[in-house]
Amino acid sequence: MTAATPAPLTAETLRIGAHVRHDDPIAAGLERGADLSQFFIGDPQGWKKPVVAYDGGAPALRAAAEEAGIDLYVHAPYVLNVATTNNRIRIPSRKLLQQQMDAAAEVGAKGLIVHGGHVGSDAELETGFDNWRKAVERTDIKVPLLIENTAGGNHAMARQLERIARLWDVISGAEGFDQVGFCLDTCHAFAGGSDLTTVVEQVREITGRIDLVHLNDSRDAFNSGADRHTNLGTGNIDADELAGVVREAGAPVVCETPGGAVEHQADFAWLRARL
Repeated sequence: MTAATPAPLTAETLRIGAHVRHDDPIAAGLERGADLSQFFIGDPQGWKKPVVAYDGGAPALRAAAEEAGIDLYVHAPYVLNVATTNNRIRIPSRKLLQQQMDAAAEVGAKGLIVHGGHVGSDAELETGFDNWRKAVERTDIKVPLLIENTAGGNHAMARQLERIARLWDVISGAEGFDQVGFCLDTCHAFAGGSDLTTVVEQVREITGRIDLVHLNDSRDAFNSGADRHTNLGTGNIDADELAGVVREAGAPVVCETPGGAVEHQADFAWLRARL
């Protein structure tokens, strides 16, 4: 796939926000001085049909976001795993994916972020990739479906670059693939063993696009496989490398870092000072 390289992002062109509470992502965004808000619709660890908690429901949230100029991104529940060969997880995952997609469209989200998932053994990897193809084909994709790289797991679909490449090879022929994008998480990439100085170029060569950056420092060492985020500049990732990913990706940024408005404002300022 031919990579399209956007203009390098600057402090002036940066659109940044954080993962915030689900009941009022608009107020949380405004409190942080953010351009966007990411949130869950429903329980991130549960299988129930998503319900928009914002007062007035999805139409009110969509209208409020447009009025405030805040872009919305929805993160799918962690339990969702469309790759697995376990029918008791895969089938409910496909159903939940469609429900989350419908809800994301109703609130006017710019994208629905979904983790790549995993299978149980090396022997199941190809089946897992094909299960992703089936999920893409069977989902009515109404907003961009952004597959996110993950930090750990020997049988993960989207940890190593070679796995991401295989996943893209398999799903690229699926109907609806034009609506599939990529979310690059810096903590996951670092903990997963990817070199952050080259990862943007490598991912773009594979996918042709980076739609969103999850900008997180890592509490753990390179290639640890541990998914533990920390605030920017307080972890093990080199500051220049973190800023470099944002600059080169040219995509909106979500900080999934600890704390509330004060801590997130500090993260935003930390990044802007380095662009």
